[in-house]
Amino acid sequence: MRLIRLAVVSVTALPLVTVAASSGPSPARPVIALSSVLPAVAEAAPDPGVTFRLTRRTVIVASGPAAAVAGRLASALRPATGFPLPVRAEGDEAAIALILEPGHPPEGYRLDIGADRVELRATGPAGLFAGTQTLRQLLPPEIEAATPQRGRWSLPGGRIVDRPRYAYRGAMLDLARHFHEPAEVRRYIDQLSRFKVNHLHLHLSDDQGWRIRIDSWPRLTEVGGAPGTGVGGEGGGFLTKDDYRQLVRYAADRFITIVPEIDMPGHVNAAQVAYPSLTCDGKAPRPRTDMRVGYSSLCVSADITYRFAEDVIRELAEMTPGPYLHIGGDEAMSTPHGSYLTFQKRVLPMVRAHGKIPYGWHEIAQSPAAGDAVIQFWGRERSSPSVTTAVAAGARVVLSPANRSYLDMKYDMLTPGGLDWAGYIEVRTAYSWDPGRLLSGVPEEAVLGVEAPLWSETLRDSDDIEFLAFPRLVAIAELGWSPRSAHDWPFFRARLGAYGPRWVRAGVRFHRSPQIRWS
Repeated sequence: MRLIRLAVVSVTALPLVTVAASSGPSPARPVIALSSVLPAVAEAAPDPGVTFRLTRRTVIVASGPAAAVAGRLASALRPATGFPLPVRAEGDEAAIALILEPGHPPEGYRLDIGADRVELRATGPAGLFAGTQTLRQLLPPEIEAATPQRGRWSLPGGRIVDRPRYAYRGAMLDLARHFHEPAEVRRYIDQLSRFKVNHLHLHLSDDQGWRIRIDSWPRLTEVGGAPGTGVGGEGGGFLTKDDYRQLVRYAADRFITIVPEIDMPGHVNAAQVAYPSLTCDGKAPRPRTDMRVGYSSLCVSADITYRFAEDVIRELAEMTPGPYLHIGGDEAMSTPHGSYLTFQKRVLPMVRAHGKIPYGWHEIAQSPAAGDAVIQFWGRERSSPSVTTAVAAGARVVLSPANRSYLDMKYDMLTPGGLDWAGYIEVRTAYSWDPGRLLSGVPEEAVLGVEAPLWSETLRDSDDIEFLAFPRLVAIAELGWSPRSAHDWPFFRARLGAYGPRWVRAGVRFHRSPQIRWS
């Protein structure tokens, strides 16, 4: 079997092979092409003469840590197929086998599809989970239905060998400007996991609201999460610690790491409304429900500022098993430059002291204390001297260029909702850049990954989230997962168009971009 790197796969069309209809009641369905996956796989070797049929007799074989991934796969396939798909520790029957073995890269996997057996191999459960997402896309779109569907379920024969380009492939959801209930966050997590996104960054505080319970400062949520907070006064609510821990577990079950953010020293109006002692004059500012930025700042010279920062970081770190803790740092226009550097010099070490890797927007790169931090670049320029300096000192970079990856930007001037300060972002714009070559002075090896932020000034519910996120988030996911050689707009456009019926069946509200020929 010869592996084909996707750079040489024809992109003019995605071939469909029709399985001959039987004399029984189940109609034939087209077999999906082996390379028609989002994000694009690294290597694919189709075997056109082979298909694997999923039937009522099919079992899923897995043991040890692989069993949980197998159980999730079975749960995903049962509703539409109506098949029992039992998970067993061993079996020689027609089976889908999930196998843990050494030798695969982190999150990488190998998927072999034969006529009688499917074998998915990886070194860790995360790789198996990534492989199951590929397997699900190789079944017909009807697999997304919540009720049994008539028809035959076939997988295309061949081999896929796949691995991620970058370790960090993220999305961000803003809970501060508008609070999204845990059920909405879980729904988004489910959708992210389908495209091998492995980090969800939650923006938990801003001028308009504070959305995470901090026991040592209870008024943060009593006031900052009260009804009437948020942009337009329509986003009240907050996460209790139990809510947050449950989201962390839910995401972890889908191999997504939660990255919490508390924005400091700017974007703190909600905290100062709750605790006027955090201002320099001790007077509470008025609550804000508008979309302006840059007007608030912690009092850098006051000891209480650092007691506050220490308590918040400590409590957040205690309930966050992931390695990163994001401290914001952007748009601190009301914090004098010297005070900003003083603040970062004191606060970045607090994150390390509580066992987390400091993470912040690219403004923190101005501080010499950011040399071992993760820098999230959100600018529109192609160079940043401060980021280059931080990278030379050892920092890693997550790329979120606002004019490419900000999902809250409108698609065009007629888009309902969204903003346009970074320009309109249609699907091709979101796809047509290379993270490894975006910033001069930042080499490929310094890029930790990519992230697609979604700010919530104009969002109100899951429909709004989905409309602005999809399909652009898939473009960012492919830039983060797939090898550079696989990045090809016609190829991506064809695969994305073929994916549309899956969103329809799953009830996802997505933007039907005119750039895509939707199936």
